[in-house]
Amino acid sequence: MAVRTHLRLGDILVKEGLVTEAKLQEAINLQKSSGKRLGEMLVSLKFVTEEQLAEVLGRQLGIPYRRFDKGELTPEEGAARDSVPEETVRKELVLPLSRSQNNLTVAMADPLDLILIDNLKRMTRCVIQPVISTRSDLTSAIERAYGKLDLLQKAVAGSYEEKTAEAGRVETVEDVVLSSTTVEDVTAQAGQAQVVQLVDLFLLEAVQSRASDIHLEPYASKISIRFRVDGVLQAVDPPAPHLMPAIISRIKILSKMDISEKRLPQDGGFTIKIGEKTVDMRVSTIPVIYGEKVVIRLLDKGNLVANLKQLGLEGRALQDYEKGISVPFGLIFITGPTGSGKSTTLYTTLAKLKSPAKNLITIEDPVEYKMEGINQVQAKPQIGLTFAAGLRAFLRQDPDIIMLGEVRDLETAEICVRAALTGHLVLSTLHTNDASSAVTRLMDLGIEPALLSPSLVMVIAQRLVRRLCAECKEPFEPAEAIRQKAQLPAGQYFRPKGCAACRNVGFKGRVAIYEVLIVNDAVREAIIRRASAQELKQLAQKNGMTTLFESGIGKVAAGVTSLEEAFSVTVGEV
Repeated sequence: MAVRTHLRLGDILVKEGLVTEAKLQEAINLQKSSGKRLGEMLVSLKFVTEEQLAEVLGRQLGIPYRRFDKGELTPEEGAARDSVPEETVRKELVLPLSRSQNNLTVAMADPLDLILIDNLKRMTRCVIQPVISTRSDLTSAIERAYGKLDLLQKAVAGSYEEKTAEAGRVETVEDVVLSSTTVEDVTAQAGQAQVVQLVDLFLLEAVQSRASDIHLEPYASKISIRFRVDGVLQAVDPPAPHLMPAIISRIKILSKMDISEKRLPQDGGFTIKIGEKTVDMRVSTIPVIYGEKVVIRLLDKGNLVANLKQLGLEGRALQDYEKGISVPFGLIFITGPTGSGKSTTLYTTLAKLKSPAKNLITIEDPVEYKMEGINQVQAKPQIGLTFAAGLRAFLRQDPDIIMLGEVRDLETAEICVRAALTGHLVLSTLHTNDASSAVTRLMDLGIEPALLSPSLVMVIAQRLVRRLCAECKEPFEPAEAIRQKAQLPAGQYFRPKGCAACRNVGFKGRVAIYEVLIVNDAVREAIIRRASAQELKQLAQKNGMTTLFESGIGKVAAGVTSLEEAFSVTVGEV
């Protein structure tokens, strides 16, 4: 199969209408300094998705598009797999699939890379028949074909009884988990190749699964490994129980923790790099009755979205939000429960606001994402560097914009108000159920209405809902009783089904729903007279505010999420 070499990737994408000439030129300019290929740069800028890139290239070049979730990236055993050395397969991200006489079918992300195709031709002495796939799918397929399953089978293989029988000296499950010989012995076990590879593997699998957290938990006769994907914990195959102490020690070594301390909670962290992707790991351990539980928070900067619309903001809410953050000074709060995406909204907002002409300073606990062009401070309450102390110092640093992770007490809230009133834009978070409750919460903390009213610019409440899997979602008609009670608008409604692409969950990815309360003159007057949260909400709705429930139902009517998801995270009930 001949590749039409006169077509360039940029020309193809412009021709297909996936990118504009302006976006293409922006990507080309950035590509020159980054060393990335053009396709990688376009994907990293979120101008196109990997799947769009592969589909368009395949269609334009007449090359089949193969997908991992459909089982189309499984190499034939024997001649095909042996044709290309494993080192080349992993380094170049190519996968030999089948061989017929002197024709070798190879899956690759960039079939326009004629140098690579020529190298493969000389290496294998075959005519190379390229098929196209995404880099993510190729990575998953290569791990499955060349090592991941083999290593996991070795790690999982063997029952608990067999392993304890080999030890000879162990009589109880507790001894297996808690037996500590010496620190030197555990350190040595943690450095063994099997343990190192096993830890690397489940970290890699977590990243590829888009997990936000990893939970490692010891129990009486087993260990549990669970990934939190799209807000829901999912079990994965665990290794043999006897490996748990060494696995925990390996993680502690990476996180610069004290591996001899098992009685007290510890915190630490480390960073891993997978290809071009860098992921920060924030690690926490606590003692439990069968050993130590470990939770690893994955902070992948690549998951930060490029603009506010991609977060889920749209229509009037997007207009109000952009208007609110454009003011030169004032106080802006983002509110919602833990895990509702507040940090992502804050960081996306900071990325939009940062400029060489502005001085941006943050104080966070912890600093979740490191961002160029922003001065980020890690709070350290144990040495006196609290949010309040940091804010006082910030006011002497000539700031334009200040962000602090959370307002937890009156002292911090008062400094925020003072900073807003003296010409600074201040962004922070609170934990309340909706936007109007944040206003009354600040007054309950002790902020005087006369100070809060002129300083507060906007309050945003948000939640996260899971996106329906685009591959398998199925249409359905809600019951008439539900339509009437929830006042469902016209639209095509879908429900989850489950397929290989979403691991039979029915959902893939998440999107935020928002409630944006703009503080206008009517709201300011209501704050002065200490109006209730309910009255503030009614005023905001008169001004056109979309509530969380209405935002969720809008996403349902647009086919983005399901009714159950929208109902589960908002106050609306069927």
